[in-house]
Amino acid sequence: MKRLLDCTASDFEKMTGKELKQSILASEGRTIVSEVIGSFTPYYPAVTNLEMAAAFGADLILLNFFDVFNPSMEGLSVEVPDTIVRTLKKMVGRPIGLNLEPVDLEAKQLEALIELPEGRIATEKSLQKAKELGFDFVCLTGNPKTGVSNGEITKAIQVARKVFGEDGLIIAGKMHSAGVAGEAGARMMTTETLHSFIEAGADIILIPSPGTVPGFTVEKTSKLVDAVHEKGALAILTTGTSQEGSDEHTIKQIALNSKMAGADLFHIGDAGAAGMAIPENITTYSIVVRGKRHTYVRMASSILR
Repeated sequence: MKRLLDCTASDFEKMTGKELKQSILASEGRTIVSEVIGSFTPYYPAVTNLEMAAAFGADLILLNFFDVFNPSMEGLSVEVPDTIVRTLKKMVGRPIGLNLEPVDLEAKQLEALIELPEGRIATEKSLQKAKELGFDFVCLTGNPKTGVSNGEITKAIQVARKVFGEDGLIIAGKMHSAGVAGEAGARMMTTETLHSFIEAGADIILIPSPGTVPGFTVEKTSKLVDAVHEKGALAILTTGTSQEGSDEHTIKQIALNSKMAGADLFHIGDAGAAGMAIPENITTYSIVVRGKRHTYVRMASSILR
């Protein structure tokens, strides 16, 4: 198995989720995940946001706001909507994953919530459709004001494992409260919560990067990451609080702090500009995490390799 740093499009094309996890582990904390929204007008409409994120150094692309029952992508037209994901994978030469949201209808609200379409909610039906569409991995998390709770994430992990099988790759956790009272700030992730996620079948646990959510210091985050690793899972540290639109100095600080906290994967969110991080911030993040050598190779490598 190659480390992800050395993988090209032809390697990604034949990887199972289990193999992708091993490839990430072998890269020793040098994997960049860029979250993008495909339903917004792209940063530059001549290309999709996925192409832009890949060009600026992302290893993995995470689609947000994607309705599995009504597949569409701004900047890309296909005759058969169900071929969109596989078409995009050929275009960018990267693994593509999907956010689905385990909404908790009984959760105590921190704020007024929004109603999601069926194709964005984490159910057995939507997870099965995501698998059929060709997604390489699934991320069970919550956007702002959606009412996603840790309890419902745990239940959704079990369903996702049933649908995707042992070879599937499942990420789970929250980048912010998602509008649920009692799960904001430092209370969002505890050792007990991450253990419940792993026991339910999650491969990668999502934890806010130090400095992105109140109370998540390098020390606190590092302890959570250690607990994840002790259970044999990986940790993805996330920048999903609109700081993906910050200045490059802030991005560098978040990146280095996440590295010190022990991240296996580094996530940068979609709220920088027009449904993706500011493109230069993806590159800046990558250079901090793995230097210009690996960053430029990822940016320059042809999808024909």
